[in-house]
Amino acid sequence: MDRRRRTTRARAPKGYSGRPASPDWLLEQGLNRNSPPVQVHFGDCWNKGKRTRGVSVDEARRAITEGVKACDVCRPDSALGFVDG
Repeated sequence: MDRRRRTTRARAPKGYSGRPASPDWLLEQGLNRNSPPVQVHFGDCWNKGKRTRGVSVDEARRAITEGVKACDVCRPDSALGFVDG
């Protein structure tokens, strides 16, 4: 590691990794910008698609109540209190 990079890391706040934190909830978009969302995921779900955007917990709940499918792998509907998990 070069000197400049070491200096920058030494000045950074403790625990700072340089990358933004991943969102807690993701909304997977359809094939184009006019398509409705297709799935809700946890932020770290391995099954998420490439067209996702971070959303708040309220937006994730709203999407599920409006009929957007919850991911079968990460089961965000259980964490949000929609089903017993």
